[in-house]
Order: sequence, then structure tokens, then C-alpha cells
Amino acid sequence: MKTMRELSGKRVVILGLARQGTALARFLVQAGAEVTVSDIKPRSELKEAIASLEGLPIRYVLGKHPLSLLDKADLLCVSGGVPLDLPVIVEARRRGIPLSNDAQLFLEQCPAPVIGITGSAGKTTTTALVGEMCRAGGLSVWVGGNIGNPLITDLEQIRPDDWVVMELSSFQLELMTVSPHVAAVLNITPNHLDRHKRMEDYIAAKRNIVAYQRAEDFAVLGFDDANARSLAIATAARLLWFSGGAEVDEGAFKTNGTLTLRLNGVDREICQASEVRLRGRHNLLNVLAACTLTGVVGVPIEAMRRVISTFNGVEHRLELVRELNGVRWYDDSIATAPERTLAALRSFEEPIVLLAGGRDKQLPWDEFAREATKRVRYLITFGEAGPMIARLVEEAWKGGGAVAQRSAPEGSLEGIAQVETLAEAVALAAQVARPGDVVLLSPGGTSFDAFRDFAERGDRFKELVRGL
Repeated sequence: MKTMRELSGKRVVILGLARQGTALARFLVQAGAEVTVSDIKPRSELKEAIASLEGLPIRYVLGKHPLSLLDKADLLCVSGGVPLDLPVIVEARRRGIPLSNDAQLFLEQCPAPVIGITGSAGKTTTTALVGEMCRAGGLSVWVGGNIGNPLITDLEQIRPDDWVVMELSSFQLELMTVSPHVAAVLNITPNHLDRHKRMEDYIAAKRNIVAYQRAEDFAVLGFDDANARSLAIATAARLLWFSGGAEVDEGAFKTNGTLTLRLNGVDREICQASEVRLRGRHNLLNVLAACTLTGVVGVPIEAMRRVISTFNGVEHRLELVRELNGVRWYDDSIATAPERTLAALRSFEEPIVLLAGGRDKQLPWDEFAREATKRVRYLITFGEAGPMIARLVEEAWKGGGAVAQRSAPEGSLEGIAQVETLAEAVALAAQVARPGDVVLLSPGGTSFDAFRDFAERGDRFKELVRGL
């Protein structure tokens, strides 16, 4: 564990000057480290980030990551978006220079117990739910990490009797050698394989959230997900589970429409499933995970129930944008993998006009294509992956016997259209949508072919929809 004193005078190199990098640079300067920041982008594209660090004694190496960065370096800190196969990182490992990141340094320094949450899907919603439940239960809580605010920014203000709720991505976890006091793995389905290359590597990154726990810690795993369940052997912590259909030994589960929390051999009814305000089975699982996590730290059932019945969700996650002429428009821009789009499709009984596309992450689309022919009335694809998605769905559609629009059974796919931009997709959706339909932006691909991130894509979608 590195204390502030141990960081003083150390020569630290930070790769990446995005949100995590700038927050870490401030922290390290305050800790007395000699800080060098390197980003592959030129100075002209980093003016805002550099301006936010104005006046701090920071050296910048921009436009490249030369190996000379490592000369005399004591520590190399890697921002989440920086791949670990970069030559400078490979060389750092060869030289024996330790690697870290903002999340690792935060966990090493944090005086308060941390609830860490990861998963391929649902981690932001679950993190937000846990934060709200803790507040409703009277706890002083800090929420951040991969969701919004890098928590290292708040480190000085966090007290030992506070609680921290921290969302952790696989990009952060793959470097980490420390685990939170309470850790949750919601699910592990194919995602980010453009970065991790193999599913085994992706699972290994997620494993780190529980791998360094001790017997006095708690691990909460998704019982219904085989990959999450398999991590039970990777932790020394006390095991708890959550499940949408099975009674678990300890944790939260749903049976016969009732959500139950089982802790220390005692069952307590949380609420009826019908009281959960969020849509979809995946969100029901997020609620069960949140109840298990907050149950462990002593949040009363009444506080959980109050949040469950009022929580409207997180922006860009099945967010209702507006209803116009009997059509409801939903922003699910966070769906950057086909698995997430599948979960969104299964959240609606209404006919769906689906907007799908963006940039593919080398993920399997076959199950999505089959499901789309049954749950989507009209498919509109856009962006780099649009032609590929349209082709796969069309093959599944014709393979299922719906060779023409007139032969499609009630409630199944009636048409497919390809456009280039999100704006064109929204315009076409407005033409083909009928009263009673849901128009759903749930792309299945990343936003990087046209937008900075999923949030910018979702904001643009909402702007277009509100302008109709």
C-alpha cells in the first residue's frame, strides 16, 4: 500500500490526459510526486485538459509515448482507455517499473470502506442504486469511479466512518492488485474483446475485484450468470449471491413475485417485483444486487424499498425521452454490446422500432439477430456496423421463413433499413413508427465512429427526438 508519504518525491508518469488522467495528476502533485503526463493526442486537442491543470508543476510529452518517458521513472500510471499492449507499457514491465492507475491508488489510500461494483452490464445502474439506498439508510456515502467522478478527487474529504460506492471497469481492474472490502460481480458476458482479445483475459480482469479480498470481506456474485458464479473460487471473502429465480443460501432473490433478502439465516421481504420502477429483468437483477450489497452494510429494508419504488434510472439507460403521437422514444445509448441490446429488447412488450449501429467490438451478434426478428417490428441501422447488423438480421429473418414483409407473423420483423447517421435514423423512425410503438436507440456498438462517447451519442439522440 502506497501512502502519500511514499509517493512524495517519486517520479510518476501518467499515460492519458482524459478525466482519470487529469484527476490523478492533481492528486500526485499534491502528494509531492514529480509528474509527467503523456498523451498520444497533440497539444491542440488537449487544450481544455491542460488548462484545467494550469499552474501545477507538470511536464507534458504529447503526440507520442516515447520509451524515454521511462528513464528514471518510479511508477507508470495508465488511464483506463490506454491499452496495455502499447510498447511503452510493455517496456515498463520489462524494466520492472510498477504499473498503477487512479482506482488502485484510491483503494490503497481510502480511509473508508469501499463497495466496488463491476459487470459487463448494469454496473452504473447498480452503483447508483446502492448510493441512493445508502443515503436513504442514513449513511454518509461517496459515489464515483467509472461512473462520473474519479474518486481520487475527493480523497481528502472522505472520513473513516463514510462509505464509498465505486464502479470499476475491466480496463481499470486488469491492472489492479487490491480489492474492495465489499465487491460485486454482476455478470460477465462478451464485451470489450477488441481490447481484451480473449474472453479468458476479460474474465481475468473482472476477477481482480474479488481476487485480493480477505476472510473479513464480502463478495456478491450473480448466481444466474455462469461466469460471475465461477469467481466463487477466486476469493477468500464471505460469499453472497443474488438471483432472479433461485433461492440462494445468502443474498437476495426473487420467488413467486416477491423479492427477499436472506442474511445470517433470516429471510426478510423487501418488496413485490411489481413495485420495481425500472423496466426489464436485467434491472430486477440490478435491484437484487443492490439490496444484497446494502444489506451487508446494514441499510434497513425500508430504505431499500423506498428507493426501489422511486428510482427512475440513470441517463442513457432505457431513459424515456418523450411520448409523441402515441409513440414512446427511449435512449439506451449505453448499450455498446449486443448483449445489452438484447436486454433492452426483452424489457418491452410493445412493438419496437430499433435503432442499432455504431462501431463493432468484435462481439457475437447471432443471438441478437435471431431475437430481433421476433421482437423488433422495424430495424434501422446506422454507422460503421450498420451494414453488418442489417445483413445478419436479414439472414436470420429469411432463415426463419419471413422472406417478405407480408409473410411476417404478427409482432415480428416487418422491415429493415440502412442509413449512415443517427440523425437520418431518427428521421426515418419518425416516419415508420405507429401509435403504440416504442422507438428504441439501443445500438449494440460503441459510439466512436461518430461521437466522443455513448453519452454524447445519447444527448444527440435526445436533441433530435425533442426537435421532432
